[in-house]
Amino acid sequence: MLRRVKTDTSKNSLFASLSVTAIGAVICAAGLWACEGEKQSAPVAETLATKSQPWFEEISDRANLKFAHESGHVERNYFPEIMAGGAALFDMDGDGDLDIYLVQSSSLTNPPEERAPNRLYKNQGDGTFIDVTQGSGADDRGYGMGVATGDYDNDGDVDLYITNVQENVLLANDGTGIFTDVTSQAGVGNTSWSTSAAFVDIDLDGDLDLFVANYVHWNLNDDVACRSNSGELDYCSPNSYDAPIPDVLYLNNGDGTFTDISLQAGFRSAFGNGLGVVCGDVDGNGLPDIFVANDQMPNQLWINIDGKSFEDQAMLYGCAVDQNGDAKAGMGTTAIDYDDDGDLDLFVVNLQSEPDTLYRNQGSYFTDDTSAVGLGSISQRYTRFGTSITDFDNDGWLDIFTANGRVTSSTDLQGEQQDAYAELNLLLSGDAAGRFTQVTPAGGTVEKIIKTSRAAVFGDIDNDGSIDILVVNRDAQVSLLHNIAPGKGDWIIFRVVDEHNRDAIGATVQISLGQRRISREVRSAYSYCAANDPRVHFGLGSISQITEVSVRWIDGTVESFGQFTANQITTLKRNRGL
Repeated sequence: MLRRVKTDTSKNSLFASLSVTAIGAVICAAGLWACEGEKQSAPVAETLATKSQPWFEEISDRANLKFAHESGHVERNYFPEIMAGGAALFDMDGDGDLDIYLVQSSSLTNPPEERAPNRLYKNQGDGTFIDVTQGSGADDRGYGMGVATGDYDNDGDVDLYITNVQENVLLANDGTGIFTDVTSQAGVGNTSWSTSAAFVDIDLDGDLDLFVANYVHWNLNDDVACRSNSGELDYCSPNSYDAPIPDVLYLNNGDGTFTDISLQAGFRSAFGNGLGVVCGDVDGNGLPDIFVANDQMPNQLWINIDGKSFEDQAMLYGCAVDQNGDAKAGMGTTAIDYDDDGDLDLFVVNLQSEPDTLYRNQGSYFTDDTSAVGLGSISQRYTRFGTSITDFDNDGWLDIFTANGRVTSSTDLQGEQQDAYAELNLLLSGDAAGRFTQVTPAGGTVEKIIKTSRAAVFGDIDNDGSIDILVVNRDAQVSLLHNIAPGKGDWIIFRVVDEHNRDAIGATVQISLGQRRISREVRSAYSYCAANDPRVHFGLGSISQITEVSVRWIDGTVESFGQFTANQITTLKRNRGL
């Protein structure tokens, strides 16, 4: 049986009563740090603005979301301070509303008991959130970087994996918003400086495994003092350490424990400064692959050979470097079937002066289509971290948002806090020809937001069919961007669950709109240090009837669910189709 939940968009909620605003697309990256203040931005002929009405309104105060990230910076510029700030949008209690988990950093020099904790906010369903951290067990006090979400124990509740500069933490959810630290017994307490992570079923056995990207070997005692071009003390780049760390793959044993199989699986054959992670079946062999965006080193594409071993084939596939053969400062990343040809394309965002990279999947290799889609110079003015390719205005065509913020200081102080690292975010509108143009006002919001932004997290916070954005800002309050894009089209959202009643990470939903067929994978891990709404969203434009919906489950089984009308949130459960 299908459970179809009609969305109530007429209820008197805070979200429904907001005036028109906007933000749009987030791109992110960090990398050729030493060059950030030296290279001049490329010409911006491609940045012609479009749709000059806001797409988002910043509502964190009205939503009672008072969280401010703390880097802990006092005098010394400790490297992790410029990189931190993660978050998750997830349904912690199964009530159908997205709750919020915010990763705090606080201080590298203070002991954990003196640090500010991570915070957990429950969605009240009326446009506001309430801080329920106290007594929840979710108040980890590591120097936090990011978070991954997934039901690792198949009990139907979404669990949290938190990446830190030191030991990572796995929190098991009991379904009521109470979490228990099970790191030690699960065996996943990686002690390296970790960034993004992803739950993914690498061997298709029905249990979610765990991949963790690591950045550089760093500790407080060996911190390097670096200087800006003007000679002032500033933050270092990974090249200042020349100490990349191998990433980690944990195999789920199905009994609440994991085994570190990194060595035998092949993840010791290539090292990188890992920042962004996204998983998906890139080569079409039915097994999930893992793409890692590396900072100032070639990206890695770990092709899943047989469910237990991987090979880095990024060079062979053409996604290790850009079309000029340059390894960029890759940070945020995502994967999506951008051109509706049935395979996954890859998107990576980078440092100021470096364009983003859109790798188009040609079946057995990628082509760099960055310039062809209008991204050759449009993003180079910023340093980008969190990102997504999403249809924000539901017109049927994908848009891009990037959360921006420098990694080396500027004398041009920006924002209300006069922040030397602050930048505008960037929203790009996509069209039927597959090209992107910049949305105005700048950043897509009613009022300019100029902060040092890091993680950007994407999901429908009020279940109105439009994708909203949560942005974590270094040493500033978070930005909650409610989607109010003008002239929005029809939409449909699917929650896809497997036989364990958990989000079917890795499954693919395909819909038919006349002759057009659109595919989207179920995933929460993409962007930068972020865990996103795993529900699958489709903007439909003016089309109100979907002629066919099917799901390809991770074992290759395809199940049909028939026709649907637009503008509803629907659950697709395995073995309940036609």
